[in-house]
Amino acid sequence: MPIVRISLFPGRDQERKDAVASEITKVFSTVMGIPTADTIVLFEEIEKADWYRSGVPYTRNVAEQPE
Repeated sequence: MPIVRISLFPGRDQERKDAVASEITKVFSTVMGIPTADTIVLFEEIEKADWYRSGVPYTRNVAEQPE
């Protein structure tokens, strides 16, 4: 049974998450032959303040990048 864990910033509406979960489930079914009932998709919404890249808070990484 595949468990797909997706970590992302908060703010996506339920409709978008439903669509993503549905498509991921279809891929596992089509490509790997796994019954749709056996695929689990988890969304973890993590605040930007809790993300780090290269040891630096995401909020500071974004603020320092040129546009």
